[in-house]
Amino acid sequence: MQGSILVIEHDPATRELVADNLRHAGYRVACANDTAEAEVLARTTRPDAAVFDWSPGMPGLTFARQLRADRRTADTSIIVISARTSEHDRIAALETGADDYVTKPFSVRELLARIKAVLRRRAPQLDDEAVVIHGLRFEPAARRVTAEGHEIPLRNTEFRLLHFFMTHPQRAFSRCQLLDEVWGDQSLVEERTVDVHVRRLRRALVSSQHDSLIETVRGVGYRFRTDSQRDPTTVLCSTLTDFGRGRASAAAELSLEPGAQPVGAA
Repeated sequence: MQGSILVIEHDPATRELVADNLRHAGYRVACANDTAEAEVLARTTRPDAAVFDWSPGMPGLTFARQLRADRRTADTSIIVISARTSEHDRIAALETGADDYVTKPFSVRELLARIKAVLRRRAPQLDDEAVVIHGLRFEPAARRVTAEGHEIPLRNTEFRLLHFFMTHPQRAFSRCQLLDEVWGDQSLVEERTVDVHVRRLRRALVSSQHDSLIETVRGVGYRFRTDSQRDPTTVLCSTLTDFGRGRASAAAELSLEPGAQPVGAA
């Protein structure tokens, strides 16, 4: 599993112990000594999860509220570590927005298992489990997409885009949301870029007849369908959208991602 974790812990030994084990498990890790430092890192790194200590002098629940209130970090998974063991404290943390609560002393293996479980719920695109929808099989660990046993070659961006779509089906996403989730909110690309890559992805899925699963939602953006029937007005909208943007973005499509190779290519 891949993902970024922000660790906030005032004790250096505990902080390094947790961080080293997270790195060994394959996560990208950023560390902070206190919530003031963590606020800066949260804005710049946009972590998938935040693991922090709630103890005297460490305003953990205030930081949890700040994460939930900020649009960029509202979906960040929150795991609170604390020596407070009362039911009142557990409930207070969970009602503030924490996804899990771990009491000290704790097992690092248990903490890793809890982080993985929380991320699976909040950020399914970070899971390594295969996803199958209407015969379209996505295998993140093998970096492979297949349909009826035939592999579908995809460039890296289309691979990430399809993974996000398939792990968030039946939800409409704006182009801005897709840029944040697939490219990252630090990416300096235009919303038009999303249309180009959606067109590429649809073309790659034509041979297996899965291209129609990606719908254009008028006035919003795109949605990945899981039902077998399609609204004819959406078909027309998608067709006209692709045709209209196709000519305008042809040159841009050739210039985007210069030298990009299919997933897995050398």
